[in-house]
Parts: sequence; C-alpha cells; structure tokens
Amino acid sequence: MMTRTVLLLVAMLVAPLAFADKISGFWKHAEEPGWIEIRLDEGKGTVVRNDEFPERVGREVVKNLEADGSKENLWHGQVYAEKLGEYKDAEISLPEPDRMQFKVKVGFLSRTIDWVRVEAMPADLAN
Repeated sequence: MMTRTVLLLVAMLVAPLAFADKISGFWKHAEEPGWIEIRLDEGKGTVVRNDEFPERVGREVVKNLEADGSKENLWHGQVYAEKLGEYKDAEISLPEPDRMQFKVKVGFLSRTIDWVRVEAMPADLAN
C-alpha cells in the first residue's frame, strides 16, 4: 500500500514536467511574417525573425513563462502587447500539438493570437 502511494505521488509530480516542454521550439505567427523561439527552460520567448519589422528581432515577447501544474498544455506568463507598449498577463495553450494560442485579457476585452510550429527557421526569402 505504501509503495503504491509513493509511486502515485511521484507520478503526479513528474507528469506535469514531462508535458511541460511541449511548448519549446520555433513558432510562426499564423498571419504575419514573424517567428519566435520559446524556451521554457529560460521562461521566455524571443523574436528570432520578423520580415516586416526587423528591428524587433531579439525582443523578448514572452517572459515569466511557467507550466500550469494542474492542466496539461497550458502555461501562464506575460506577453508583450506591441500596441500598448507593455507586458500583459497571458494564458498560453496548445489546443493542437503544432498550434499555440496566446490569450490576453485587458479589462473586458480579450484577444487570442495563433502561432504554428515550425521545425526550423526558413531560408532568407530575399534570395
């Protein structure tokens, strides 16, 4: 009985960690020419390419990223809201393995932004 309880406790503690890193990797904005790299181990997401606004490369767009211990495929952090010029609390989810959503609420309004997973950064489109 004691062994079963210990195994159950260990499984409950390790399971969120096993799923937590699903979010790490390269992501492309679903509608805009912008790519970010999410690094859960560092708790951040950084712009790695933006064909429309190249000056944004290197900007940290996600910070304080942490897995939600009670729900699989859900994270919380702060996302940079370009139009507001500040970070806002966000819920980040993976409704599908290769689709990520940022959901940001400001007052009574909320906005959801879709990203799609990419295996690698694309080659320079200008060549």
